Amino acid sequence: MAGGWAPDGAEQAQIDASLDDALAFARQHLPSGDSAHECAECGESIPEARRTALPGVQLCVSCQEEADKQQFFHAAYNRRGSKDSQLK
Repeated sequence: MAGGWAPDGAEQAQIDASLDDALAFARQHLPSGDSAHECAECGESIPEARRTALPGVQLCVSCQEEADKQQFFHAAYNRRGSKDSQLK
């Protein structure tokens, strides 16, 4: 790596690795098993259509949206470091 340049494909490899991490995390956190009839957070009833569509669902739509916002905040951070630090 003369001149401090990254090898060809290093940037794409970083992108691919970040996507692989995100997919693995999402798969680990998919609900499974029996769906709850009441939201685990607020206690509101979870509609039958939602319980059927998402086996193992534990949260109502409102609480799930809030949980997704919190998760996005954490997932937006690149755990592998900045592009500059990876490619030098």
